[in-house]
Amino acid sequence: MKKVLLFLLLTVAFTSCKSTSNAVSKNESKKENRNLVNNLIEKATDNIGVRYKAGGTTKSGFDCSGLVYTTFQSENISLPRASYEQAKIGKVISLNDARKGDLIFFKTNKSRQINHVGLITEVNSDEVKFVHSSTSKGVIISSTKEPYYKNSFEQVNRILN
Repeated sequence: MKKVLLFLLLTVAFTSCKSTSNAVSKNESKKENRNLVNNLIEKATDNIGVRYKAGGTTKSGFDCSGLVYTTFQSENISLPRASYEQAKIGKVISLNDARKGDLIFFKTNKSRQINHVGLITEVNSDEVKFVHSSTSKGVIISSTKEPYYKNSFEQVNRILN
């Protein structure tokens, strides 16, 4: 009888610990990811108003991929420097599945390859907003509703799970 009772107690104890630890680690992982995404967006949007500078990766000026590169670098995440190389990282997903923290890529000015990137800051049912460095206005937030970006949209990549 004592052995059966001990066995039942041990079974309950190990089963409880296992399910609790999995739930906690999943919730912690989601929270950490949410914090990471928010940190990235905050870092990028802190640069709104900084001028465009070809090859730029500092507050004295950013190009689009330089903004994304330095933003992710601030969280010790290494990305390639060029937008067309950044487009090869992560998983390509549908625009409809886009989330905050994903990267959005474009082929602007009739380019045959990806030449522009932004970091998604907000997703609504019919619009995606992203922070990027534009050649004319520097670091700004734009929308996929704008004809220029609607017409040059190429893909969305999920870098963070």
